[in-house]
Amino acid sequence: MESCHSRRKPYVTWLLDKEDADPFQVGTWVIEVTTQEVAPILSYLDGVVKVEETELKPRLGFLYPVLTHNISLFINATRERDSGQYMCTVNVVDDVTSTGKNVGIINLTVLVPPALPTCRLQGHPAVGTNVTLSCSSEKGKPQPNYQWHRTAPTMQVFFPPAQDSNKGTLKLTNLSLDMAGLYVCKAENPAGSAECSILLEVHSTGSANAIIAGAVLGSLGALATVVFFTRQMVGYRRKKRDSQEEVANEIKEDATAPKTPTWARSPPADAVSKTSTLSSLASAPCARASHCYGRNPNPKPSPSNPNDSKIGENHPKMTQY
Repeated sequence: MESCHSRRKPYVTWLLDKEDADPFQVGTWVIEVTTQEVAPILSYLDGVVKVEETELKPRLGFLYPVLTHNISLFINATRERDSGQYMCTVNVVDDVTSTGKNVGIINLTVLVPPALPTCRLQGHPAVGTNVTLSCSSEKGKPQPNYQWHRTAPTMQVFFPPAQDSNKGTLKLTNLSLDMAGLYVCKAENPAGSAECSILLEVHSTGSANAIIAGAVLGSLGALATVVFFTRQMVGYRRKKRDSQEEVANEIKEDATAPKTPTWARSPPADAVSKTSTLSSLASAPCARASHCYGRNPNPKPSPSNPNDSKIGENHPKMTQY
């Protein structure tokens, strides 16, 4: 019986199924091996230990000698991608009845501590305003939780709804000068923790008003600049239009005068002859007395003799009609 038992040699195999693969089917593990859904990583047969060619090879082995009946596995320098489903099978060579029965399954999740988080301030920290402090870590498995607290000048711990432990945010409303201080965020998971901090300085209302006034003055300056350039553009266009009108007027002045109508160019012949005749009669001397009716062509000076004047008084004066 013992000799018969001694001739039955155990066959030990460790296999790994990554987290992104399907879970093990215990009853069909041989099929999974043949279809390469799982990969063997370590085996023992006839006193020989064989480590398969995987990324685990330099960090993998049996924890105890196989003959001690403890076939535990060790992995050194574990990494996040070592996570997965590990399966151990123990079979007897040439024993078909034991195939697929002696199977053990272990799920391994490699925890990753949070990376150094980053703290940020959103908003302007002035008296009466609201700000948000945010904290985030790029790595961590499982996802870390975040806790905010103030260390200086006095210790203070925050709770929901002001603090969101999953998102890592802390909302501070209606700021006052007493709320200034050093705020610390702690990212923590089962693998470890890490912290970051931010110094909150609350400005007085005067500083906030100065900032607002500066913004208003800047806006007014920009508006004045726009108005100035607009007026310059309008003046330029008006000047250009006036210049074009002056050029048009000069062109009109240089244009040829209209022709005189034929009916107004020269008077009729009979009108010319009548005009000439009247002119000659008016300018010609009176040759005879009959032609100078009512005119004295050769007037004589009045006599200086007083007797002549008397004679004139005795004789009536002749009136010419």
